[in-house]
Amino acid sequence: MQFPTHRFYEDVMALFCAGVMVSFGVTLFNSHNLITGGTAGLAIIGMHLTPLSFGTLFFLVNVPFYYIAWTQLSKRFTVNTFISVSMVSLMSEYMPKLIHIDRVHPLFAAMVGGMLIGVGLLIMFRHKSSLGGLGILALFLQNKYSIRAGNFGLLVDSLILSSSLFMFDFKVVVLSVLGAITLNLLIAVNHKPGRYQAYVETKKRKLTPENDFDLDEAVWGRFK
Repeated sequence: MQFPTHRFYEDVMALFCAGVMVSFGVTLFNSHNLITGGTAGLAIIGMHLTPLSFGTLFFLVNVPFYYIAWTQLSKRFTVNTFISVSMVSLMSEYMPKLIHIDRVHPLFAAMVGGMLIGVGLLIMFRHKSSLGGLGILALFLQNKYSIRAGNFGLLVDSLILSSSLFMFDFKVVVLSVLGAITLNLLIAVNHKPGRYQAYVETKKRKLTPENDFDLDEAVWGRFK
């Protein structure tokens, strides 16, 4: 399959737009203390356990995964992911200062927040980027050990959302699950073969029946 190529400035412009959408989605989530999966979910939970902000925690949690992406995946993918994570971290810090939400229905916050994050992720995928973190680890484990990225992501997200039951109200958890479903459903509908996909050129290795899998099966439809 022929994947599209973009100039560096085109990547930056697109990733900036994606960062705005994701950050606004996170702002809607935070308006009702909703959570999501992946490293973003870890950062949101960390906000309630430490004095650090979401933007700071989200950036710090992603740092260890850049080494995996740089050495095992693609350098361009790593640079674009670093740009995306940095933009979302920075914008999430200043978004509440630019937009003051007095009242928003919790169901609207969950559904629309999930949609905005999902659209932002689709733009990132188109420009060979992601929100890093556990998504990078999932793809690495699939490439290295044939552990399906979708199964790994589902397991991690389930653990994060399940652990939130001990910290948040049950209603908040239910709304968070609805937001995650909206996000992932949007990705599943639009992130298909023949369309723009998250594509990473991994290091070449000898194929065997055990590791000859399709990279398109890597699931990036989460806040990794």
